[in-house]
Amino acid sequence: MTNIILLGPPGAGKGTQARRLVEERGLVQLSTGDMLREAKSSGTEMGRKVAEVMDAGGLVTDEIVIGLIEEKLKTEKGKGFIFDGFPRTLPQADALGELLQKAGQKIDAVIELRVDDEALIDRISGRYTCGNCGEVYHDRSKPTKVSGVCDVCGSTDLRRRADDNAESLKQRLMEYYKKTSPLIGYYYALRMLRTVDGLQDIETVAREIAAILDGLQSS
Repeated sequence: MTNIILLGPPGAGKGTQARRLVEERGLVQLSTGDMLREAKSSGTEMGRKVAEVMDAGGLVTDEIVIGLIEEKLKTEKGKGFIFDGFPRTLPQADALGELLQKAGQKIDAVIELRVDDEALIDRISGRYTCGNCGEVYHDRSKPTKVSGVCDVCGSTDLRRRADDNAESLKQRLMEYYKKTSPLIGYYYALRMLRTVDGLQDIETVAREIAAILDGLQSS
């Protein structure tokens, strides 16, 4: 059972690599956004708290997110987890470490997908996804084989995020560097950090992540 954190700025490829790890290694992806949407419609006590905050346009507290993760640790017992989008701050990293320790678990590796900002902006500006299956494409480096049709599921519901443009991305990068990049030093100090060049092609990034995880299992 392996628990990992994927770190990297918006567009570094965390979601793409997380989906591969789910398919190839049976890990459970814990995406903050997905957990909040799932909780909101669950009808549980925690779900009602989430719904109240989100419907009021407020920010969900760290305590609520930690509570959702705690529920997942119980319902998906015996499986390894990919933490994607959490932690984002040093207090969240501390809270996650304490929660896992209480559950008799730990983070085995923190994998940083490192990218060059200008190259990342070019990558994101041309990105679009399939609204049906989530497959990610790019105008230049990975267009669909048939224009307007998803290669994987055949859907024509191809979408671009409204904020996938140079100006929005620069703002998102600034937010990442202010709040989340301190985690890189935090996990480096704990000797958990591994770094992969996130601007390599998807297959190469996947192979390097696999080598890191295989090394954990053999050590």
